[in-house]
Amino acid sequence: MYQNYLFEQTGWISLPDGALYWQPRFIEEHEASALFDVLSQKLPWQQLPIKMYGREVLQPRLQAWFGDCSYTYSGLILSPASLPPFLEQLKSRCEQVSGTVFNSVLANLYRNGQDYMGWHQDNEPELGPTPSIASLTFGESRRFVLKHIHTGEKREFELGSGSLLIMAGKTQSYWQHTLPKTAKMKGPRINLTFRNII
Repeated sequence: MYQNYLFEQTGWISLPDGALYWQPRFIEEHEASALFDVLSQKLPWQQLPIKMYGREVLQPRLQAWFGDCSYTYSGLILSPASLPPFLEQLKSRCEQVSGTVFNSVLANLYRNGQDYMGWHQDNEPELGPTPSIASLTFGESRRFVLKHIHTGEKREFELGSGSLLIMAGKTQSYWQHTLPKTAKMKGPRINLTFRNII
């Protein structure tokens, strides 16, 4: 089953075994453009290796990690750095909508359409059983897909600059998500995912 909520519904969306918040124009275009420039220039971007199928490979994107503590996934340990003021301000805006207090942010830089994020769940123990993860996009728009692990039901969004998508409730237990590759010409996209590490 396939549904696309890009134009049909904004705000909180109930879905089987989960909940989403979707606002395609959470940050206005001129502010989003300025923030993209700041994030591009100010964050300490690096390409880090992870373990996949028993071997170490470089991730197909650049990353930066900020928060109170380290974060571990796929054999990678991210050491924390203090949030700069511009990230603190964005964190506060996401907290107001989500009703969740965040203490960290994973920033991803997708340089072109060949940079991607494969199917996965953000279900590491340090995120807790029902984590809320707020995802802000700046720069190029990219396709984002969720898939229920039991039914195969899919939900798809076009994450444009200034958009906010929050995954909450049991979403990480029952849904996988991906940012797939694309053959289309795509400029860089920056994604900030605010989360609370327990």
